[in-house]
Amino acid sequence: MASNVDLSQFLRRCRARIAPESVGLPERGAYRRVPGLRREEVAQLAGVSTDYYTRLEQGRNITPSDSVLDAIGEALRLDDAERAHLFDLARPRPSKTRRRAPAVQKARTGLLRFLDSFDDHAGFVLGRRGDVLATNHLCRALLADFDAMPYRERNLTRWIVLAPEARDLYADWEKIAAEMTAILRLDAGRHPDDTRTAELVGELTMKSELFRHWWDDHKVLNRIFGQKRFRHPLVGPLTIDYQAFTMPGEDDQTLFLYMPAPDRTSQEAWRLLASWNADRATARPQPAHPDPSPTPRSTS
Repeated sequence: MASNVDLSQFLRRCRARIAPESVGLPERGAYRRVPGLRREEVAQLAGVSTDYYTRLEQGRNITPSDSVLDAIGEALRLDDAERAHLFDLARPRPSKTRRRAPAVQKARTGLLRFLDSFDDHAGFVLGRRGDVLATNHLCRALLADFDAMPYRERNLTRWIVLAPEARDLYADWEKIAAEMTAILRLDAGRHPDDTRTAELVGELTMKSELFRHWWDDHKVLNRIFGQKRFRHPLVGPLTIDYQAFTMPGEDDQTLFLYMPAPDRTSQEAWRLLASWNADRATARPQPAHPDPSPTPRSTS
């Protein structure tokens, strides 16, 4: 059986980032030739044999228990997203028992109406791999009109990494693009057989040198809330607070709501953006390209 390359690379990078002195181990001067911990040190901290950890890091065909993975996660100081990713990589579900995902994801009709009811929040729904399943009018004014994009280009990660307007819009573009890559990496671990994810990663790898670097870092990230800074072409500097909600009954769909930060500049910019967008809120633009999906605004 082929080795688990993703697991091997993930564990090596997690091991390399930990300073020995941070876990009570001596640096040992010139004796330590590589950064971070050695395999035997991780094994010692996790309470497993060096041979077992070595075989696991080499991606051998072994099935570690939950307790072993928890111990390794603790030894490597993994956060919640990294720990979940470790489990995904080390113990993927067999293909024959894995629930088959639908070819096309859709946001529920009621959710579309719910999004459109917001006048003060920008809202959108992301599916697997960051596909944009639905947006409301303020989201389209703040970010981009994903509905008007070709069917396979409605992906937030793709847009942020490749679109020149995204690079101009985000004040911290490189940080945001790197985070989106880490989020995609987490999703790829959850759905290792997803061909659309493989296609997306292949496209971004070919078109973006920075994406290749971020992808090879094997960092993973899950986001629940936070802030983003924008340089909006219509209203200028703007900081937003966001919250993310997993949709009940739709584990692979996440609702994001954006609202302005409480500072005066952001509040005024948001009011200006909402006012500019008010006349367009009731007339939803139609996609500019033929769409093979039955409901353009709700499919991936």
